[in-house]
Amino acid sequence: MKDYYYFLGISQDASEEDIKKAYRKLSLKYHPDKNENDDFFADRFREIQEAYEILSDSGRRHTYDQNLESHQRSFRYNIPPAIKTFTSNKIHAKKGEEIIINWQTSNADVVKVLPFGLEKPYGERIFKITEFKDGKFQLLLHATNSLLHKTVVQGITITEVFDHPADKFKNNVEEMFKPQPRTRINQSGHPKIVMLIFGIIILIIAIYFLVKNLS
Repeated sequence: MKDYYYFLGISQDASEEDIKKAYRKLSLKYHPDKNENDDFFADRFREIQEAYEILSDSGRRHTYDQNLESHQRSFRYNIPPAIKTFTSNKIHAKKGEEIIINWQTSNADVVKVLPFGLEKPYGERIFKITEFKDGKFQLLLHATNSLLHKTVVQGITITEVFDHPADKFKNNVEEMFKPQPRTRINQSGHPKIVMLIFGIIILIIAIYFLVKNLS
């Protein structure tokens, strides 16, 4: 059962004003128009919308609270959560390549797959990696028993690969030899002193030959 209070980050005894404030704050943060229509933000925004529609209506909220309480009572609260499976069809992938992950948990009433957000206790997700961090993409499965206040976590790391092995080497080399911005030396610095000394030497030599020719 979905925990709408969790979606909005509020407690079950939150007031109507608390619900409105949480909704306004989160809807601005996760609105797809402000996040380049990213699928993660779009899904999160829909969760927030759904939660607000239920909790802002007193009649629907009352019915929801009764069902939530019944669900929590029937839940096997005395057994800690567990992750049975959490797998990916690939652990090496290129940018834009399709990835499929599967998971199954038990005794967990709140399940999250990061970076995507809340999910069902078991399921499958298909996605594409658009960006790696230091050549890696991290997935984390959180399975929580909220009545016991216990959470178990399992991770999957997907490593970036390139079309050609030389591509990564090329990128590293280009970064190493990337032109660095030059720092301009103030005209009153050492170059001016060197030129002054050089000019004096030339002047002395010129005077020497002039005197020699006159004599």
